Amino acid sequence: MTQLLYLICGGLLLSSVMVLWRRELSAIVRLLVVQGVLLGALALVLAGRLDSVELVVVAIGVVALKAVLVPRILRRVLRDGNEARETEPLVNVTASIVAAAFLILLAYAASRPLVRLSPSAETQAVPVGLAMVLLGFFVLVTRRRALSQIVGFLLLDNGIAATAFLITGGVPGIVELAVSLDVLLVVLVLQVLTARLRTTFGGTDIDELRELHD
Repeated sequence: MTQLLYLICGGLLLSSVMVLWRRELSAIVRLLVVQGVLLGALALVLAGRLDSVELVVVAIGVVALKAVLVPRILRRVLRDGNEARETEPLVNVTASIVAAAFLILLAYAASRPLVRLSPSAETQAVPVGLAMVLLGFFVLVTRRRALSQIVGFLLLDNGIAATAFLITGGVPGIVELAVSLDVLLVVLVLQVLTARLRTTFGGTDIDELRELHD
């Protein structure tokens, strides 16, 4: 179980870094699907370790929302628009990977006191969740397309969910359901906003919209 837990966390971290590496928005959406499945698997592993039926239900809900429903909405946005790539991020791919390495090291350094306080298998994997949060913030800051920033928000949310699972041994089902529904609502609002931006301005480049404001 411990090795499987570490394997899942490694997959979550690798998929987060690959979001920075890939520019094709369809490929990034597929990475979000992978993350949704891995988060569900993480909840299942914790359910096995804690003998919790509630965590099994949470795992099913996480997969349904994060690996099926939200990616389907994002694919619809891609299909309706003509922006298949993040063409000009504020930070290029090479610099993004270097920044990702720095953020991962920062996450491990920041979470070291927590690991020392309770050196269990779950807490030793907490730096992965914190690194995902930092990488999500990085995507939000450096990407220019509205859809890419939605991806950054979802990556941030996945990191928070992973951290909550690892620190608390799984959050109560009603809490995870409420948070997941909030995320779904935000994604739906952002979908409508993206469609309106594309209809009104012909694109979703945030920098170009700032220039129009100026």
